[in-house]
Amino acid sequence: MLLHGFAVQADLNWRRPKIIESLSKEFRVIAMDLRGHGLSGKPHKLGEYGTKMIGDVVHLLDHLKISRAHIAGYSLGGFLALKMATLFPKRFYSLAVMGAGWEHPNKSRFLKAMKKAAKDLKAGHSIGPVAAQLDPKREKPGFLHTLWGNLMTGFFNDRLALVGVLEGLKDLVIKEQVLRQMKIPTCSTIGEKDPLLPGAIAMVKRLSKVEHAVILGADHIRTPMRRRTHHALLHCLRKYNPKHR
Repeated sequence: MLLHGFAVQADLNWRRPKIIESLSKEFRVIAMDLRGHGLSGKPHKLGEYGTKMIGDVVHLLDHLKISRAHIAGYSLGGFLALKMATLFPKRFYSLAVMGAGWEHPNKSRFLKAMKKAAKDLKAGHSIGPVAAQLDPKREKPGFLHTLWGNLMTGFFNDRLALVGVLEGLKDLVIKEQVLRQMKIPTCSTIGEKDPLLPGAIAMVKRLSKVEHAVILGADHIRTPMRRRTHHALLHCLRKYNPKHR
């Protein structure tokens, strides 16, 4: 089960970088459009996102009569997958958190930045790349990266639905003790230049059964396109697939 990132959809995140093609040679692959994105529903009411997005994934697995699966998420999908693993641990063989991580709930730069991003979207503005949102003092993202972020949030998505997604992120917070107690085998994959790298490292330090791959030279937007990212995900699935044991 593949969960895509914010303001894109399954096709852009998983099919076009040929990740689905790589995985489908050995696995049944399901890549859904998350609520608020792509061809899925885009409610505007308060409280329609957060853990309800997790419920959508569980309902899809139930509908397909899949009792247990591997789950992988990129960026927003990574945060959703991590939270889902704590809520439904018996539903998953393994967890791949890609382009995402964990921060202490009371010290989260990410949640603070996303709160501001939601406010900007609500005011009718598009928002730029994650890097610029997290730390304005960082080296500014390139022109194409910035253009991509503004196009996807300002023109190619339902802005109010994206606001709901961002406002629902607070429901995905995980307490440190819960993270430390998680037993699902986890693989972390993230770009060397991804601003969420510190969160990925913090997550890895608190998990008991985890592997960590850093994609050299890759930022948040380019990591899914790198061949090493595909290899890291395949390695995780093979290692923890019951048929390969």
